Amino acid sequence: MRKQSSANRLNDSALKPHPAGAPTGDPAVDVVLFRRKLMSWYRSHARDLPWRGTSDPYRTWVSEVMLQQTRVAAVIEHYERFLQRFPSMLALALAPEAEVLAAWSGLGYYRRARMLHRAAKFVTSELNGVLPGTSAGLRTLPGIGEYTCAAIASIAFGESIAVVDGNVERVLLRITGRPEENTAAARAFVLALAKLLVPRRRLAERHNAAGDHNQAMMELGATICLPRAPLCLHCPVYSMCRTRGEHLTPPRAVQRSRQSAYLLSLRKSGIATDVLLEQRTADASLMPGMYELPPLPPEAVIGREPLLRLRHSITNTNYYVQVFAARGPQDRVLRRAVPAAKGDLHWTRTSKLASVPLTGLARKVLQRLDVMAVQAVQMPDEENLNIPGEEPLEETD
Repeated sequence: MRKQSSANRLNDSALKPHPAGAPTGDPAVDVVLFRRKLMSWYRSHARDLPWRGTSDPYRTWVSEVMLQQTRVAAVIEHYERFLQRFPSMLALALAPEAEVLAAWSGLGYYRRARMLHRAAKFVTSELNGVLPGTSAGLRTLPGIGEYTCAAIASIAFGESIAVVDGNVERVLLRITGRPEENTAAARAFVLALAKLLVPRRRLAERHNAAGDHNQAMMELGATICLPRAPLCLHCPVYSMCRTRGEHLTPPRAVQRSRQSAYLLSLRKSGIATDVLLEQRTADASLMPGMYELPPLPPEAVIGREPLLRLRHSITNTNYYVQVFAARGPQDRVLRRAVPAAKGDLHWTRTSKLASVPLTGLARKVLQRLDVMAVQAVQMPDEENLNIPGEEPLEETD
């Protein structure tokens, strides 16, 4: 048997010594065997997601931006609807920002939508509407960071570049038996190993080896190599893994809790209904220009019974939200308690709410109270779209 070349093996101890307590033994990773096992599994078990298999780089770009820190099921709910409204780079570039934010409402992290819109304008006006085909070219666009440009370049254009997200990092750390460490040396090790594992592009190849590999790595971390209770017995590279279970991780940040109150004020306008919304200022540090239910000060709701209670999570903060509504004189008392300037308050037709750039919380409340219609979503025939072991983000803003 021909001896395997050193280019296809990585001795991770040469990059960084194992910390005390880490598994010992042969630290090498058989790159060829790893790729073969991974791709065999991926071809049989990859989820049928709406953004896979597309040849349109624009659609890949939209999906990768949506998937940042967002559950797969939440992206499925918005992806096709967003593309129906903005089917091309030009359509997105020509749309008003408010329409883009309205289509994004519920996905959270609205800066992504603003940057996506800004980049579409740049590509349309400066690059003749053609998305750059390399990670270096994509990196010059507004709002596209290292991970996103690598993912688009690999999946849409076949560039042999490593894509490292939290799922990929977890797989590589467990395979090599390393604990999770937030250090430059740990990140350098993960990136070096990820680069080594990515197949090199060959001119004769018709399939996208690098893109398929990167998607397989992310799929493995998202569905099998879970943060908690990994499904090790279903893992295609279980025999190569030096951890075989959960590995050492730093303690999670403590969730903070905050109380908040909002006003739901409705009025009839003929046979139609209007709802009172407050628009955040253009210079607000969080979600500028977005619409929400008017916040109420705590002293205004003492002794009142809320119409709705719910929990709303944003990153590491849990908001315990109460929504108050009243009719007649009491409604006027609550409306006078709203601290917002009169010019920031707007009566909005409930039938038009789908086209308004609402915050995720406002959208959740209005749908929960049947003020805003919930649009039905055609889900693919696939299990585990809410990935087991993945921390739900609910509606993130």
